[in-house]
Amino acid sequence: MSLTLHSDEHFMQIALKEAMTAFDRGEVPIGCVIVKAGRIIGRGSNQVEALHDPTAHAEILAIGAACNQLDNWRLEDCTLYVTLEPCPMCAGAILNSRISRVVFGAYDRRLGALGSVYDILSVNPLGKAIEVVPELQSRDCLGLIQDFFRQLRDKKKNQSLAADLPSSASSLSEQDPHSHGHLDEKTGPDEDFSSEGDAPSEQTD
Repeated sequence: MSLTLHSDEHFMQIALKEAMTAFDRGEVPIGCVIVKAGRIIGRGSNQVEALHDPTAHAEILAIGAACNQLDNWRLEDCTLYVTLEPCPMCAGAILNSRISRVVFGAYDRRLGALGSVYDILSVNPLGKAIEVVPELQSRDCLGLIQDFFRQLRDKKKNQSLAADLPSSASSLSEQDPHSHGHLDEKTGPDEDFSSEGDAPSEQTD
């Protein structure tokens, strides 16, 4: 695919890079960027585990960064790009920050709030029209999440096998430099999702 500078596809690719940053930290890989007049003014990647904060979703962090950049809580005429459909909390933040447009990757059939489970922005108490563009590069966005939970399951399986080995072998396994020791041992919701529509939110439980 040829990406034109300042196109939706271009900015979604940057959001995917933010998601990869979360992946490398052992977080559910969700990334977000906010754009105004063709310029990125806010970025965020999921940091729920790192910050021990259930509100540290990619969208919330990107919105905070964008507001700081503009020195204004109103993000009018801005577009938010995120790799997973926002949850109810993030949809509320999008509405309250007056973002004009949202482009997201994969649907979240568990907590999605932009059409899959809830539809918070379409009829909202502020009477604000917000354009929503769903499923842009959804296969790439969902594939990254699937890879994350696949590795998480494999790590749990390896830990279970190591527990059955003699203590010396178990110690060697724990020191394996290729193991993903930073991954949380909890599995995510819908861990066996295989369709494009099934994906988890930022939390791993």
